[in-house]
Amino acid sequence: MDNIADPNITFDENGICNYYHEYFKEEKLRVFSGIEGEQKLKEKIENIKNSGKGKKYDCLLGVSGGVDSTYLALKAKEFGLRVLCVHFDNGWNSELAVKNIENIVTKLNFELETYVINWDEFRDIQLAYFKANVIDIEAITDHAIFGTVYKIAADNNIEYILSGNNVVTESLLPKYWIFNKADHVNIKDIHKKFGTIPLKTYPFFGQKAKNYYIKVKGIKTFDLLNYLPYNKSNVKKTIIKELNWTDYGGKHYESVFTRFYQGFILPNKFGIDKRKAHLSNLICSEQITKEEALKELETPMYNQELLETDKEFVFKKLGFSDYEFEKYLNSPRREHTDFKTEQSLYANYPILKPFKPIGDIVKKFLK
Repeated sequence: MDNIADPNITFDENGICNYYHEYFKEEKLRVFSGIEGEQKLKEKIENIKNSGKGKKYDCLLGVSGGVDSTYLALKAKEFGLRVLCVHFDNGWNSELAVKNIENIVTKLNFELETYVINWDEFRDIQLAYFKANVIDIEAITDHAIFGTVYKIAADNNIEYILSGNNVVTESLLPKYWIFNKADHVNIKDIHKKFGTIPLKTYPFFGQKAKNYYIKVKGIKTFDLLNYLPYNKSNVKKTIIKELNWTDYGGKHYESVFTRFYQGFILPNKFGIDKRKAHLSNLICSEQITKEEALKELETPMYNQELLETDKEFVFKKLGFSDYEFEKYLNSPRREHTDFKTEQSLYANYPILKPFKPIGDIVKKFLK
């Protein structure tokens, strides 16, 4: 990690950056291993099974075809959980992702529900984010995933959502590189300023919905992978063997847009090589050495032939000309906070502050 694309990084007297210290705080707080981890996991699995008694499913699991969700599905099967798999299709799935998802549900005998977003609306939001020149274009996908999985869980009377979030491979990421994925106010304001069509079906996940699903419906998320030994290299070998999983070559590269965004847009417009954070995370969890990470950073981020194919696909799908995209790359970055944010909404209406107990006024608001 360095200060090339992260103005907020700090170093202690020994030259160690803040992310190193933050990682171990997170690990101590959220990772459970040994006898303690086994006991906590056993108790949690029992709670999940008890919550599913008399119902069709014990839990819901979002599947993308990536490493984390694939391994999570495999472990859920081993623990005897009855899982409803949910896939969010935003129009950018790679062929490998589709095949990996098919293998998951077929080999594990899980049911799959796929939510296909309205492409015209989603394309319009993506283009609005390009016009806004903000960094986290992926926030609109992540936000919609939250809204989708919680709604499907509620519709199926499911209390637990299994999450592939984990500390040892993905907890380390500069805030300067991303924005709050849950901020529906920011998405709406950016689209209001730069969008061209009304958003009638996009699955917003605002504070009203959060309070309803979490406080009223009692839906919980469980980061199961934090309770298991999780070595990325070993996990890949396991899912290749057990589920015929195919590697797609990069973190979250199961999406063509994510591959193009991380492999081309971030380094060329924002000066960010996201591999630095991903590899640093693996160094902290002792899965690779710093020397191995530096060697990995010397390799190209993108296979040139694949880049040209993806670029042509992205341009055609979004309607970009070479001139328009070059103009975008050369436009200065704008911050998400240049637009309205959920935080400012809380300042004006403190009763909406997240995850506070729901009093009579909020209950009235939810009606």
